[in-house]
Amino acid sequence: MTDSMQIWVSLLLPLIAYVLLTLTGKSPNVREGCTLTVATILFLLTCRMASGVFAGERPEWMWGEWLPGFQIAFQVEPLGMLFALVASGLWILTTIYAVGYMRGHNEENQTRFFGCFAFAIFAALAAAYAKNLFTLFVAYEVMTISTYPLVTHHGNEEARNGGRVYLGILLSTSIAFFMLAIAWTYTLAGTLDFAPGGILAQSVADEKISIVGLGFLLALFAFGIGKAALMPFHRWLPAAMVAPTPVSALLHAVAVVKVGVFSVLKVVVYIFGLDLLTESGVNLWLAYVAGFSLVVASLVAMTKDNLKARLAYSTIGQLAYITLGAALATPSSIIGGGMHIAMHAVGKITLFFCAGAIYVGAHKKNISDMRGLGRQMPFTFGAFLLASVSIIGLPPGGGAWSKWFLAVGTVETHQYLLTAALMVSSLLNIAYLVPIPMLAFMGKPKADDSADHDSHGHESDGHDSHGHAPTEGIHEAPMMCVVPLCITAIGSVALFFAADWIYEALLPITQTPNL
Repeated sequence: MTDSMQIWVSLLLPLIAYVLLTLTGKSPNVREGCTLTVATILFLLTCRMASGVFAGERPEWMWGEWLPGFQIAFQVEPLGMLFALVASGLWILTTIYAVGYMRGHNEENQTRFFGCFAFAIFAALAAAYAKNLFTLFVAYEVMTISTYPLVTHHGNEEARNGGRVYLGILLSTSIAFFMLAIAWTYTLAGTLDFAPGGILAQSVADEKISIVGLGFLLALFAFGIGKAALMPFHRWLPAAMVAPTPVSALLHAVAVVKVGVFSVLKVVVYIFGLDLLTESGVNLWLAYVAGFSLVVASLVAMTKDNLKARLAYSTIGQLAYITLGAALATPSSIIGGGMHIAMHAVGKITLFFCAGAIYVGAHKKNISDMRGLGRQMPFTFGAFLLASVSIIGLPPGGGAWSKWFLAVGTVETHQYLLTAALMVSSLLNIAYLVPIPMLAFMGKPKADDSADHDSHGHESDGHDSHGHAPTEGIHEAPMMCVVPLCITAIGSVALFFAADWIYEALLPITQTPNL
């Protein structure tokens, strides 16, 4: 199979899955079997491509030119390859988990759900392999539209309101800011192609744009890529938590937010270039906005009793780590940001898997109601603890390495206030994550209370009137929910030992080509 064929086959496979899902919708076992088969083939093909890309190959494929200078073209480089590995690999596990979750809840419109999921994976791969800003923008918008039905899956008023916020913020930021940034870049550089070392240095040298203008252009990109959830354009992410938990996993780990921070990294490395940003200094304001976001989001997360809401604000903070890595624009920080895409994806998808498993097995959404559940759900809360270690940035969690490189980046640029922000945020991560499994394993279940029953002895919060244990009837979620979260929890630890490989894979993107 030629290099170009590998690209278009990779992009075609999720669309094939979408068609098969539509045709087999009335036979759930066949439908989901087709999804898993295609997802597995895609992951194996992605791994095959990765071996060549990380060895120095750069496969390319152009689909066509819509307007002069505006091509739909693809080229695979190390950062995109890492993102594609994460998205394709987690698609398999998320599908298995979604089968258990959706069936356990007897959810309606499951065919539409899995179909939109496949389309979102297509958009993620198209963004990962984008050769230019135009292709990235198209893939970015396809991602927004294809995930809207997932956010509004339940179809109730709450889901519709969440969907309006989701669509409104993401479309308005991309049209008002991202599109303008792309047009401005084209007028300056005469091209939208990503290039090692960036494409704007010559425009600055020719005085086509001032340093102030360069900073404004960076702002258009940073805030126009709304999926990076940089404050104040972050409200769409908590609003989208009305979706089923597998969708939350997709939003926070597999595709949506990762497209956002991946795009920020790619723009910094291949449009601006590290040398231009560090020499001009226009990147520092963005670093401090990211530092502010990661601390404030962590503080807000501590106030949330609803588990998914707490994890949503945690994600906002963790995405700011990646934006911070891009904004510092040093080799160490870029590698740290790229690493954190993988580390956070595996850790955060585990936490959302656990949240869904707790809801399926115990029908609990609020952290305060999870006292003592660890005895009935040891695998779920054990996995939650392992993933939390990674998100916090402690060994042997993979996040320890990505946060280390980000901290090195703040020291290299002498931004010690940002070093402090990283340390404070990690302490806050401990404060809002570790108490959850500790409460579950060590907390005493809430005792039955006569006040919980009405005058007829009917239960009002899940307790019966016969003195049964408060956690009676609570058990692990179905195996198709528990097995994926155990695998991803182990994966969040395995990434700690794979950091060397990821470092070597990402190192080429930080090197400026010899001119």
